[in-house]
Amino acid sequence: MTDISSHFTDARGLLYRDGLLTPDAAKRLTAQALANCDDGELYLQYRASEAFGFDDGRLKTADYSTDAGFGLRGVSGEMTGFSHANDISEAAIRRAAETLSLLDPAKAPPAPPPQRTNRHLYTDANPLEIVPFAEKVALCAQIDAAARARDPRVAQVSVGLNGSWSVVEIVRADGFVAHDIRPLVRLNVSIILEDGGRRESGSFGIGGRYLYDQVMAPDIWNRAIDEALAQADVNMRSVAAPAGEMTVLLGPGWPGVLLHEAIGHGLEGDFNRKGTSAFSGRIGQRVAAPGVTVVDDGSIMNRRGSLSIDDEGTPTRENVLIEDGILKCYMQDRLNARLMGVEATGNGRRESYAHAPMPRMTNTFMRGGNDDPAELLSRVKKGIFAKSFGGGQVDIVSGKFVFSCTEAYKVENGKLGDPIKGATLIGDGPTALTRVIGIGNDMALDEGVGMCGKGGQSVPAGVGQPTLLMDGLTVGGTAA
Repeated sequence: MTDISSHFTDARGLLYRDGLLTPDAAKRLTAQALANCDDGELYLQYRASEAFGFDDGRLKTADYSTDAGFGLRGVSGEMTGFSHANDISEAAIRRAAETLSLLDPAKAPPAPPPQRTNRHLYTDANPLEIVPFAEKVALCAQIDAAARARDPRVAQVSVGLNGSWSVVEIVRADGFVAHDIRPLVRLNVSIILEDGGRRESGSFGIGGRYLYDQVMAPDIWNRAIDEALAQADVNMRSVAAPAGEMTVLLGPGWPGVLLHEAIGHGLEGDFNRKGTSAFSGRIGQRVAAPGVTVVDDGSIMNRRGSLSIDDEGTPTRENVLIEDGILKCYMQDRLNARLMGVEATGNGRRESYAHAPMPRMTNTFMRGGNDDPAELLSRVKKGIFAKSFGGGQVDIVSGKFVFSCTEAYKVENGKLGDPIKGATLIGDGPTALTRVIGIGNDMALDEGVGMCGKGGQSVPAGVGQPTLLMDGLTVGGTAA
């Protein structure tokens, strides 16, 4: 970890321009705008992003954009006033402050500022500027050619390469100032195989808060090809999925997305303060099987869901949400933490300056147990092994979920059988947690491709879990 203060000077020039806004003016205007509020901040952001799409053997898209702006938020009790603009200037901030005049004056003393930190979990370098445009396009073409050379059945290859670089500064009325520089890159490879009129697909992605060299290394992109090709090959051999209630073995890593959606959102502070979560009012109660420990940790180096500070300036940290099956805490932003009488947990996140923060997950995962994954498989008399998931739908209030499997297998008498197509897992998060009967010793985080949606906002997030054995889940399929 390195101190970022010495690196921020040049990047700060993207937020403060001569004749428009100075750091001192930002502090003065924020103090004036939030004088009658008990919390809030001025959030300044500059963001550059690019995306390359290579499909059918040629570059289809190459996008580059920059954006800069501010969000001014005032909080009084349970009320929030928020205004934003893509013009970082004194005049624009003054106009935005007029919105806050609609708030009732705060009845409580101003909330204290977040704890300060010099911790930095990722490089401050801009990935977009280090690798020339031509090299990024050449990489996409190289991946396309290599994938087609692997297997004569390859009918289509799609390569996506994305990068962004964001500079943020948070200014509070009490004079607190925090800043962060956030890189993010991702490589995705999708392959469609065709044989005898049948077409099946496979995909693999990898990314994180680092530079392009991490995904442009030959061993990395060759692994992406191999993984996507292997998944497509498995799906080419798949048969109709069985249906009914059965034992389900979940693979490690990315299948943690089920945990994220079906359980994670229900542990966010706003839903619990309002009493709309299945976990509301259950702190200290057993909500999961013994051995189940669920963690949200935004402080893991270089991870996609990590942040040195959240979007309110609170340092991220490891939060143990469920320990050995007992509910310990919720994920909190400043507003919900204050109203619930607890401390903020570093989970106040926003998509951009144009959005107000809310409680959100960072990297959410279940810790590993003591079981050998092979032994867990041997316990399954009749069921399925779900290795990878695609999309899903979840109802936060009830925790009910439906998830589709992108790679799954029949299991009979402890042995993997035919790959299956069209399998979905159906259940509800709170009940599913109580049906965990085996926890593998192979906990893994995902490869760094997740996006989390909530309230119309999308933010990068991480998931993870060990191999999990779950009893009595409903499998929706296409065969009896």
